[in-house]
Amino acid sequence: MEVYLFFLRWIHFLAGITWIGLLYYFNFVQTPFFAETDAAVRSGAIQKLVPRALWWFRWGAMFTFLAGILIYLHRWIEMGGGVFYTSSYGAAITMGGLLGTIMFLNVWLVIWPKQKIVIASATQVAQGGQALPAAAGAARRAALTSRTNTVFSIPMLFYMGAASHYPSLVGQSGAAARAWLWIIALVIIAAVEWNCLAGTQGATKKPLDSVSGALWTGFILAAVLYLLFLILL
Repeated sequence: MEVYLFFLRWIHFLAGITWIGLLYYFNFVQTPFFAETDAAVRSGAIQKLVPRALWWFRWGAMFTFLAGILIYLHRWIEMGGGVFYTSSYGAAITMGGLLGTIMFLNVWLVIWPKQKIVIASATQVAQGGQALPAAAGAARRAALTSRTNTVFSIPMLFYMGAASHYPSLVGQSGAAARAWLWIIALVIIAAVEWNCLAGTQGATKKPLDSVSGALWTGFILAAVLYLLFLILL
């Protein structure tokens, strides 16, 4: 069992670094580069570079998620549900896992399907055809969702680390306080997620249009969730 858990964690770390590293590459490096380069270079990169990066990106997300779920279930069974959810480890890893699961679903259900449209459109134009009408909207949705994953990644990594390295994060709170924490946290997280899935313009989208805006939003979200833990747990 020790060897099993070690290799699960190793896979989780290795795949997670691949996934989140490419998420940051897309948002901090590739997107600003595409905004500054000429159309021909951008088109070539979309056809040849982006598909390769997205392959590692989505499968990194998949293996991170699967290994994480297995670790989570093992600890839940080992500790028992009642103890698990009242412990500092259980509360922190559940918050981190919730954010990571949303990010995983965003990759496979939003970012990858939308990027396939963008890649197909760029390929069609390079072959002398017309751009796909849905390409612009797909690119915008993928960009908003990718930036939202960047926002989520900051508190997600905080709580993944806090699970094993911040044992005093959770105190001896009652069931009502714990329920309120999850209700408030779920409402906040759902609002951030809905912001990237509904519409493409508006004041709430502006922080996602810049790297600094996404980072600040991520740190603010992490601070808000942390304060909820301090106040309610």
